[in-house]
Amino acid sequence: MKQLKNLDLSLELDKKMYKKKLKVLQYEMLNAQQFLFNNKIGLILAFEGMDAAGKGGAIKRLTERIDPRGLVVHPISAPQPHEHRYHYMHRFWRKLPQHGQIAIFDRSWYGRVLVERIENFATEHEWKSAYEEINSFEAQLTDGDYIVMKFWIHIDSEEQLKRFNDRAEDPYKSWKLTDEDWRNRDKFDLYGEAADEMFAKTDTENAPWHLISGNDKLHARVQVLKEIIAHIEKEATRRGLQMTNVFETRAAEEEAAATIELPVNAKEQKKNKNRK
Repeated sequence: MKQLKNLDLSLELDKKMYKKKLKVLQYEMLNAQQFLFNNKIGLILAFEGMDAAGKGGAIKRLTERIDPRGLVVHPISAPQPHEHRYHYMHRFWRKLPQHGQIAIFDRSWYGRVLVERIENFATEHEWKSAYEEINSFEAQLTDGDYIVMKFWIHIDSEEQLKRFNDRAEDPYKSWKLTDEDWRNRDKFDLYGEAADEMFAKTDTENAPWHLISGNDKLHARVQVLKEIIAHIEKEATRRGLQMTNVFETRAAEEEAAATIELPVNAKEQKKNKNRK
């Protein structure tokens, strides 16, 4: 069973190795995106975690080098007044990506069993019923042409306090810190307990939770990319597909086609030109 207490928050990655791994993984992620597009498979990524855990930084590195035309990031906040007139899942159904595209949720439908539970925005019956509703929602997606992954990036209370203070002192980051963030620190343990119950009841084979050690931001960013690429490869195999390198295959095909179509006299001209 996945639990926060089993995470090794001491994991670190030095900056030199981080840059090396990040470059390779971002290229692999671009290739994975092309694979998803060509096979019309949608990818849905949900990010949760403690305030200041590094979700935004991980999402930024994940999306940094992929094709922006096939990607959308949804920052999820409290529902708007008109959204209360619908079932709480309504606004998420409306944000699903097209087949072949990627949708990233910075916070997600799991707010029902996290913040809405802890802040009493949902009744006990409502948030307890949500586990089954969420599992059903995700099963409908993965039974079709979607891959669903959920990430919890975790930091300890001391690291969170350090990051809060850093944000408060940095004019370029102070906008990230709110009075609500400070209030939530008093409920740090409650969020941890709710998260553990959430993992126990919604960590399914079709839509797994990936718990990421986040005290070191560099490690977390690399680990998120590794988990995504590995899971896409696993899902490709399950579907009877093989995730080859799209760019190398395309280059080889173009070179082969050019060789076949090139007339004999044109070949000689090309050789002479290259000799010059």
